[in-house]
Amino acid sequence: MNNTILKVTNLKTYFFTRRGIVKAVNSINFELRRGECLCLVGESGCGKTVTALSILGLIDSPPGRIIDGEVRYNNLDLVKCSPKQLRQIRGKEIAMIFQEAQSALNPVFTIGDQIIEQLKLHLPLEHREARDRAMTLLEEMGIPSVERVMSYYPHQLSGGMKQRATIAMGLSCNPQILIADEPTTAVDVTIKAQVLDIFQELKAKRQMSLVFITHDLGAVAEIGDRAVVIYGGKDVETAPVSEIIGSPKHPYTVGLIECLPDISKTTDRLVSIPGTIPSPVELPRGCSFHPRCPKAMEICSQQEPPQTTISEGHKVNCHLYQ
Repeated sequence: MNNTILKVTNLKTYFFTRRGIVKAVNSINFELRRGECLCLVGESGCGKTVTALSILGLIDSPPGRIIDGEVRYNNLDLVKCSPKQLRQIRGKEIAMIFQEAQSALNPVFTIGDQIIEQLKLHLPLEHREARDRAMTLLEEMGIPSVERVMSYYPHQLSGGMKQRATIAMGLSCNPQILIADEPTTAVDVTIKAQVLDIFQELKAKRQMSLVFITHDLGAVAEIGDRAVVIYGGKDVETAPVSEIIGSPKHPYTVGLIECLPDISKTTDRLVSIPGTIPSPVELPRGCSFHPRCPKAMEICSQQEPPQTTISEGHKVNCHLYQ
């Protein structure tokens, strides 16, 4: 029995600008299984968010365009769907929580109105039913005094409350897939822990498929089942989270793990990966990571590494394993 609900194959999303062609997503491949949390991991600028926006057809065109690849949801290729089909799927079957809750919420409508509008758009509900469901969702997110919060505008809520409201909105139509784009980045460490707890409860209660986008490997270890490490718009390593954390194979993944702070080494300086992410306009030839890689060989600057299977479910794109 096929347990895959979403399959992304050779996805390429380019932005055509005056400076040149920005290869933001340059051949990404992964599968999302039913009921699992798949983490997309990498530094800022590696293509995680553009991948998520491409799945839902939210790329601004012009200048952006999906030039190749498939995004297969059940038996439907979302890349080939019409705008009308995507609007029916977006929010109802595949929902997304954005990084900046303040930007995701409309400042001139109340929290309640925005959740109710989405419910009435996708579900055959009367206004009273939609309002009751919206209040139930806010209560589920741990928001106190929900009736009063329903009448608040976004600017009247704290950052953590706004993030909870956007999560409630994403869950309003009980989607099969929830995409969370760095939902813990714009909140403090206390709210971050609370938001991660919410996602863990959602996994347990709703058996929902979750795509969790982050650069925080600590969050990945806490919430993820499998992880896809992305660099230069490509997937470079895919494995269960336990293997990504405990036995990373790609030098980039190893570098990310070594960057994690270690409280047992308080006198040492924090480790960082040397160099910077390459410009997506001028990606290096061969392996995109080779200019920063401590184990780079001559072949790395000449040929793109093929994918190697390390073990069942663990794949890596690196010449070291050829």
